[in-house]
Amino acid sequence: MNPVKALESHGQAVWLDFLARGFVAKGDLKKLIDTDAVKGVTSNPAIFEKAIGSSDEYDAPIAEALKSGDKSPADLFEHIAVEDIQHAADVLKPVYDKMKGDDGFVSLEVSPYLANDTKGTVTEAERLWASVKRPNLMVKVPATPEGLPAIQQLIGEGISINVTLLFAQKTYVEVAEAYLNGLEKYVAGGGDPSHVASVASFFVSRIDAQVDKQLDDKIAKANDPSEKARLKDLKGKVAIANAKLAYQEYLKLFAGPRWEKLAAKGAKPQRLLWASTGVKSKDYRDTLYVEELIGKNTVNTVPPATLDAFRDHGEVRDSLEENVEDAKKVLADLAKTGISLDAITTHLVEDGVKLFADAADKLYGAVAHKRATSLGNGIGSQKLALGDGITKKVATSTEEWRGSAKIRRLWHKDKSVWTGSDEDKWLGWLNSAFAEKAKLADYNDFAKWVKAQGFTDAVVLGMGGSSLGPEVLAQTFAKVSGFPKLYVLDSTDPAQVRAMGAAVTIAKTLFIVSSKSGGTTEPNVMKNYFFDEVTKVVGADKAGSHFVAVTDPGSSLEKVAKTQKFARIFHGDPTIGGRYSVLSPFGLVPAAAAGVDLAKLLDLTLSMVRSCGPDVPPAENPGVQLGLAMGNAGLDGRDKVTILSSKKIADFGAWAEQLIAESTGKDGKGLIPIDGETLGEPSVYGTDRFFIDLRTSGEDDKAHDDKLAALEKAGHPVARIVMPSIDHLGQEFFRFEIATAVAGSILGINPFNQPDVEAAKIKTRELTEAFEKTGSLPPETPVVSSKEADLYTDDSNAELLKKAGANGDLTSWLKAHFRRVTPGDYVALLAYVERDSAHIDTLQHMRMAVRDRKKVATCAEFGPRFLHSTGQAYKGGPDTGVFLQITADDAKDLAIPDYRASFGVIKAAQARGDFGVLTDRNRRALRVHLKGDLKAGLAVLDKAITAALN
Repeated sequence: MNPVKALESHGQAVWLDFLARGFVAKGDLKKLIDTDAVKGVTSNPAIFEKAIGSSDEYDAPIAEALKSGDKSPADLFEHIAVEDIQHAADVLKPVYDKMKGDDGFVSLEVSPYLANDTKGTVTEAERLWASVKRPNLMVKVPATPEGLPAIQQLIGEGISINVTLLFAQKTYVEVAEAYLNGLEKYVAGGGDPSHVASVASFFVSRIDAQVDKQLDDKIAKANDPSEKARLKDLKGKVAIANAKLAYQEYLKLFAGPRWEKLAAKGAKPQRLLWASTGVKSKDYRDTLYVEELIGKNTVNTVPPATLDAFRDHGEVRDSLEENVEDAKKVLADLAKTGISLDAITTHLVEDGVKLFADAADKLYGAVAHKRATSLGNGIGSQKLALGDGITKKVATSTEEWRGSAKIRRLWHKDKSVWTGSDEDKWLGWLNSAFAEKAKLADYNDFAKWVKAQGFTDAVVLGMGGSSLGPEVLAQTFAKVSGFPKLYVLDSTDPAQVRAMGAAVTIAKTLFIVSSKSGGTTEPNVMKNYFFDEVTKVVGADKAGSHFVAVTDPGSSLEKVAKTQKFARIFHGDPTIGGRYSVLSPFGLVPAAAAGVDLAKLLDLTLSMVRSCGPDVPPAENPGVQLGLAMGNAGLDGRDKVTILSSKKIADFGAWAEQLIAESTGKDGKGLIPIDGETLGEPSVYGTDRFFIDLRTSGEDDKAHDDKLAALEKAGHPVARIVMPSIDHLGQEFFRFEIATAVAGSILGINPFNQPDVEAAKIKTRELTEAFEKTGSLPPETPVVSSKEADLYTDDSNAELLKKAGANGDLTSWLKAHFRRVTPGDYVALLAYVERDSAHIDTLQHMRMAVRDRKKVATCAEFGPRFLHSTGQAYKGGPDTGVFLQITADDAKDLAIPDYRASFGVIKAAQARGDFGVLTDRNRRALRVHLKGDLKAGLAVLDKAITAALN
């Protein structure tokens, strides 16, 4: 007789520890039921990973599942696994029916990531039970300390449970108690216990593997031949002895008045199931853990190889109750050797949780890869060419992040991923795309209102995170018919404020006042100015209808908006910092006003959110990979993150610049983002660059690509990102947010604070308060004065510059200043002038001259805009910056309603406050104040820079 089938007559059920879609669909499971009397199936992440990752069997089902909408890898796997379990359960249903619910079960495991989470385990088990909808399902729950109360609760809800990861007899007693308590609760609530089943899965071979290893160590050290023989005699016996004694506990637990009371109601005993019965040592018979554990009312779940072996040469006898006293002696002898079985079983549970999580990582990685392949152009691609050194470091970090579950911890808002300060309070952005999608109806209503009002223009009044995201949207998306053209104003420069007023039709303009705190100076003064302008045109009673506010709940701006009867107030999430807020109302309200299709934008964004989610292992997670590359490159000295954006998304770099600089530039560390440099030959770069090339599909530029390839060949790390279209812009916002948070972890900083921004605000406030009292800013004395310009710096900088050759003219000071530039430095031009195309071009010419001559990274920034962007890194980041601040006389100032100070005065105070902090931090800083005509002054400065560099 078939030895496998013969087990049935000895009271033992055989289950198969294997499952795959084709195995069920082709009738192989049915065949084993018929020929071997297989009565159940167990699955786990490792089994599914082999089935999904090692073949193309699941490619079509994954593609089919995605047709109904994108899913995260975890949800996608669950969708597929539920189908497989349902199919297997249906094949086993005749067994279940024939045995009146005593057998015929299929097991599906809760996520191993929940092994230490009681509430999470219960929630997931309930969902799986409801999703599979088969009476012959068992949900697998581990016998961890947190798993035990979950087991009791689930049994109490009438859910059948396979208790897994069980090694110790003591824990088994606790498992049985949880089952009994759960049954009693279920019966007390009126439930029929005959529909509830459970097995306690005792892992066998792993115990011998650990015990034998320790025995081998002792055998090697033993000198007495008799002691060696005694130790050798214990090998391969401990796991079976442990199981036999557990069975004795089973016989006691499921007997007596308590059990008889439950049995009378129809309850089934919780059978012991022998798991991990594949032999791990070649020294033992390959059917050992089947032959020695045969007993009534038990289950043995075997892998296919063990099943085949036992069918071929297995020997059947009632072995489980043989030699029980000998089993006790084996464990007593083991204790005498100094080997603690309790310590081993405790370790095996911990190791088992880790092994299960490792298997889940591989599984979700395989699903994530197939999902990305199936989505194809639905998600932006990313290729990293980092060079051998950084590649190895990224690989090490990738495994460290996987092994320590850091991406899951990040999503669970675990501040220990970073510095352990307050990072957990600033992670609302992780879920903002999901949260805002739920508000689409409100955004659509707002968009309809904007269109109905007939606004021709919409202007965002904000700074930093409130302006840079909307600016990317305004510059990237074309004007939508019937909706206003979107503008952004983020300056206190009088000429720029005036130019914005001239560019729009005030009577038909919607102003979006955007400020998280409501106390930021710039949006407040811009609001005052334009509210007054609108009042002049439409009247005081109607002015508020031209304004909406985006601010955090309870802010001073909200109070003003209510007083002035703004048309709408949108609340931001207080747990989202400004630079991470583009996918929150701070970015989406302006987008809605401009008629951008938010449903499409958010749906596409969510594909990247899922790709970077907690269930995507670091190796397959694009945001994590980019962040690990940025962080490790920074630690390797390549801390100048040079962003190259193609024409269609040219403004993206300005947003990314703030995100990276303000997040990482602190505590003397950080990445310095470089936006706007034209791509050069390898000869103009130092060894401190990390290039990120971002473009949309179809924007091919051979000359650009050739230069990029040359840089890669020269040893520079290069990240290439290709967006399918501009509609996928939100994906890149999220990719870069995750990457920056990850890079912050690698650098060892808090990426969500900005400790040095407030310093400049304080100095600015002191200067403006002085103006409010006296009517003028405090006097200052230039180190050099000429017809064209005055030069300012502190005493320390002045002394060093004079020693380097600075004398009475502008060129000599610039020459001395640039002489201080060394390899690995960067030069930042900080211009407090109107940000228009002519001035952008002029600064660009200056910076490129510096880069090409000095072979260092360069920044060209406009103030006060950059104070809310890169200013944090300039003051708090690495001391590698050489700063040239450019200020000028305003040709025509502009008054601010309800303020004594004008726009020009506030801008001047901001520039001086900024410069004061730079010099207080001992930065290499020089300020050039241009006199008279600005265009002429910039030409003089440009000429002087060229001369100084030559």
